[in-house]
Amino acid sequence: MNNTVYNVHPMNMNQKEDATTLEILQTIESKEDITQRHLADKLDVALGLANSYLKRCVTKGLIKVKQAPPNRYFYYLTPKGFAEKSRLTVKYLTSSFDFYRNAGSACSDIFSNCEQTGQTRILLCGISELAEIASVRSHYHTINIIGIYDRQISIPKFLDMPMWNKLPVEDSYDAIVITALENTQIIYDSLISEIARDKIFVPSILGINTTSN
Repeated sequence: MNNTVYNVHPMNMNQKEDATTLEILQTIESKEDITQRHLADKLDVALGLANSYLKRCVTKGLIKVKQAPPNRYFYYLTPKGFAEKSRLTVKYLTSSFDFYRNAGSACSDIFSNCEQTGQTRILLCGISELAEIASVRSHYHTINIIGIYDRQISIPKFLDMPMWNKLPVEDSYDAIVITALENTQIIYDSLISEIARDKIFVPSILGINTTSN
């Protein structure tokens, strides 16, 4: 049983609600004698919040509860719950595939532009799925990704590429491609205060306002 919730880009509140519901349904399907504490640990939330999520699923008719002494509860998916789990799984798979396709195309567009302008030494900015996609797409271009800059993470390498948590000297790269998936506007605004705007590239999928400042 695959209990993975597909999440490859930042989610709005409705998407987070769907992701939580899907994980609850998947967890209950795989383990009907699950406790609220186990579910809270699985979702990484407080016990009271896990109870609230369960009650919401019961109210929606997605799960049913059966008490078993002493003070134990068994949770089961209803037919409606199975249908909703299938719907949400397909939704996240589709969303995932769309993201990878669109992100790959956006990275290729940037790398083609960089090839034309002779900006072949690329520094990625931000560890994420987008950085992985950019790394793969770079192999189809005369592009050399020199490493990844991410001030939030201190590790020596990512995808066998060097990592920096401080912006390396500007002469070491020709351009930066933003690959962070969170706080992207803040990152962009910070970068343009430090280096030339024409050295910063933003995949169109991120939807950043590049006319700010």
